[in-house]
Amino acid sequence: MILPIDPRGENEQKNHKGESHPRARRITLSPITFILLLTVNLIILMALAWPILKTRFGLPGGPPLGPAVPAESILSPSAIALDQKTTFPTRTPVPPEGAGLLVLSLQEGLDTHLFVYNPVDADGETIPLTRLTDGPWHDITPALSPDGHRLAFASTRDGDWQIYLWDLESGTITHITDTPGYKASPTWSPDGLWLAYERYFDNNLEIYIQQAEAGAEPIRLTGDLAADFSPAWSPGGRQIAFVSTSSGSEQVWLADLDKSGEDRILPLDHVGEARAAHPAWSPDGRYLAWAAVMGDGWHKLYLWDNSTPEQAPRELGVGDYPVWSRDGRILYTTLETPHQTYLTAFLLEQPDLVWLPPMALPGVVEGVAWVNFPVKDFLPEVIAPSPTPLWNPYMNLDPEAPGGRWGLVDLWNVEAPYPHLHDRVDEAFDALRAKLAEQAGWDALAALENAYTPLTSPLSPGLQGDWLFTGRAFAVNALPINAGWMAVVREDYGLETYWRIFLRERFQDGSKGRPLRALPWDFNARYIAEPAPYERGGDLAQGVQPGYWIDMTQLAAAYGWQRLPSLLTWRSNLAAARFNEFVRRDDLEWIDAMLELYPPEALLSPTPIPTATPTPTSTDTPTITLTPTITQTPTITLTGQPTPTPTLSPTITSTPTPTDTLFPKPTP
Repeated sequence: MILPIDPRGENEQKNHKGESHPRARRITLSPITFILLLTVNLIILMALAWPILKTRFGLPGGPPLGPAVPAESILSPSAIALDQKTTFPTRTPVPPEGAGLLVLSLQEGLDTHLFVYNPVDADGETIPLTRLTDGPWHDITPALSPDGHRLAFASTRDGDWQIYLWDLESGTITHITDTPGYKASPTWSPDGLWLAYERYFDNNLEIYIQQAEAGAEPIRLTGDLAADFSPAWSPGGRQIAFVSTSSGSEQVWLADLDKSGEDRILPLDHVGEARAAHPAWSPDGRYLAWAAVMGDGWHKLYLWDNSTPEQAPRELGVGDYPVWSRDGRILYTTLETPHQTYLTAFLLEQPDLVWLPPMALPGVVEGVAWVNFPVKDFLPEVIAPSPTPLWNPYMNLDPEAPGGRWGLVDLWNVEAPYPHLHDRVDEAFDALRAKLAEQAGWDALAALENAYTPLTSPLSPGLQGDWLFTGRAFAVNALPINAGWMAVVREDYGLETYWRIFLRERFQDGSKGRPLRALPWDFNARYIAEPAPYERGGDLAQGVQPGYWIDMTQLAAAYGWQRLPSLLTWRSNLAAARFNEFVRRDDLEWIDAMLELYPPEALLSPTPIPTATPTPTSTDTPTITLTPTITQTPTITLTGQPTPTPTLSPTITSTPTPTDTLFPKPTP
């Protein structure tokens, strides 16, 4: 390789215009140097082109994908809730090794059923979200056996909570438990002979182990006063991860089956003030993933390396319910928002990329499992959806009111300051009240803290624009909290704080409700004369309240009643927490809902009108200078004897100097 150089050492030469410029230099390279430079250039070019080649041609070690989607495109849960119009990039993913499909347990109306879904199957075709089970019961927490031929799940199809096995080849479904009480969240041992699950026994949630056959005697694994739930059996077979409240909040613990005594069950490293949920092992048993809600409200996924147990868990991304694909390369997860649940997926090799853009799900997720089984054997069992309305709306008043406005309807046998609701939402309230009374066994909505509130009855400070003024909201009576018949759980989504209300089941037979998992929030802790609980607006309860409970918040959402976020002042103002208020918006903004009841001029802010008498403002006292003038005018009258008569006529003139012209001038 030869470069131009001036062999004579001359520094300048003439161009075609006669101008001088530096003469080009020539450098001579030896053949060995030329080969070395060429080799270095090829190495640099290959390093730069290698990521593109992996992605484009699917070379070993590269993601089997199309264009990458940055992880920043996934919004925080609170951002998704605030921006429902957000769109995500679309892509056509390549099926992972051992392609199968997801089995999800989703709420559908008042029941919960099993669904199947896969963004792409082995033939490159998308399997839409399709329902598998049907009936007036709940099917939750599915788990696939290691051989891929049986699906374990919990169900109330026979009246109470039992563990069932679904033979995917024959299609038969049988139960393996028959004891009373709640049982759910089954997980398989690696040999497929045993199942671990959570069970409510002696007023507490515990972990039990049982052979995967009917009539087997269960073995109790945990036995403390804390709630232990969500077990996950490791592929190695000698460890079971689960969630426990033993440390005062929900944390991940690990049970070593090769040990006994106090060393058998130990906690993993905690991640700050995070509240953990849903641990899941990778197929090779190296990693343990779980979801955690941080102290700042962010919902994140953490990954713990079992090969280096001394290292702390590392943050993986955002999510709420992790589940592994069968090859361990893809981690599916849900993203929960206050009113919507999404499904997405990450690549473990590149967690900063999104494998599946967030997809909105039609209901609350009650379990996810990856099924490595041919889709064709599932599709014949698919049941067509048959949604039925939960209530029938009926307009009691003529909607042709002046200005197209609607009216209010009296609530039957309800105690409230103003027992009325909007004519378009009263049937939804009556239907919710009836169903809630049926499941809980007592009428929690017979007495309300508030329903419709007229404009002449202002609420607490900060609630001037509350939905209670629209007639589309109601506030539950909070007194049952002190009696132990109501529990409130705090849920944070970014900077927003929401609440979930549970009602205690009257008969406690477990046929309707479930045991509590999360620690309730104690509002009364602010009154114990300690600064920390007062500044936090309360504190977590000392333990999970025993018994069976009805999730009122989830049931209300089925009837279109949504909870409201707390105001920023809720820690110092209990009314601003709004933990007991529900609203049915029907996609209306607050001002539009108000205009359904009031004319526009009724919503205008009053303007003060000045009176005829001016009102002086407070100013300094004016200084008044008095300048008296004394004039002496003597009058002498000579009548025989002069008698002088002096006459004094003083004249006092006041000269005020006021600073405010509104004061009247003094009269001299």
